[in-house]
Amino acid sequence: MAEAQMGQLVAGKASNADVKKFAQQMVDDHGKANSELEQIASKKNIALPKDVSKKHKSLHDKLAKQSGDKLDKDYMKDMVKDHEDDVKKFREQANEGTDPDVAAFAKKTLPTLESHLQMAKDTYTKVK
Repeated sequence: MAEAQMGQLVAGKASNADVKKFAQQMVDDHGKANSELEQIASKKNIALPKDVSKKHKSLHDKLAKQSGDKLDKDYMKDMVKDHEDDVKKFREQANEGTDPDVAAFAKKTLPTLESHLQMAKDTYTKVK
């Protein structure tokens, strides 16, 4: 949810075309994944959080006040770290998850997240 929200913000504010493209990809891909996860949660009567964590809200608020190169650098730096964490968690869930639906979702989503991580690293290299 956080990646999609920040992507939406940055897609309209970034100064670098590659950062804008990456941000839009986050909106598209994470929005789709969020919808799939909501369906799984609904089927299992699990309530998902309605809002992002305080950490992500704070970062969103910080990015909302930035522009130009500073916005591009800070966003991409965070996207590298965030996707490193995501890949690790999804890999664990794919390999060790006890819920078959959640494990299947993690396995299906993992290649996309790994691609995002590589894109984030490549884009960050261009703006740092």
